[in-house]
Amino acid sequence: MNEIGKKIKEIRKKKGLSQEELADSAKVNLRTIQRIENNESEPRGRTLNLICDVLDSNVEDILDYGKQPNTSYLTIFHLSVLVFLAIPVGNIIIPLILWMNKKDKIVGLKDIGANLLNYQILWSIITFLCITGFTLSKIMHYGYYPILLYMFIGLYALNIILPVIFAIKTSKGKVAKMYPTVIKLVK
Repeated sequence: MNEIGKKIKEIRKKKGLSQEELADSAKVNLRTIQRIENNESEPRGRTLNLICDVLDSNVEDILDYGKQPNTSYLTIFHLSVLVFLAIPVGNIIIPLILWMNKKDKIVGLKDIGANLLNYQILWSIITFLCITGFTLSKIMHYGYYPILLYMFIGLYALNIILPVIFAIKTSKGKVAKMYPTVIKLVK
């Protein structure tokens, strides 16, 4: 439980808040924030909820009850997207199965998984629209089909390159949401 103060301090700094600003926003005494961040005391229910609300974090993520860090699983999770090369929509199904089985057991997987799945859903929709547009343009003899084909190839290459890069970063210890998120269907 010594990590609670450290996690709160990290999140506070990422948000660009001072201890005073956090204390004011959470309606908590400044000394309380200082004690928590120095691991002199642990925040209790209401205090922890107020701090988490200001930091836009879940209490579960800060406490990490029963969760273990596992960068090798996260690395495999990123690479599981590449299944789309053999199985259509495998880039969503396989990561979804992996995410559902371990999201409450591995630190960071809940957020990383939601981020990855949201990106893959959007990527699948855009890729489908590109290939459908290409096919229709080719059949109807419109001149747009080369552009749509190049977009399709570019999207395919992007979905091979990004998971590999993110898997390498994760294996080196960078555990964070990395995919650009436009829509949030999975939370």
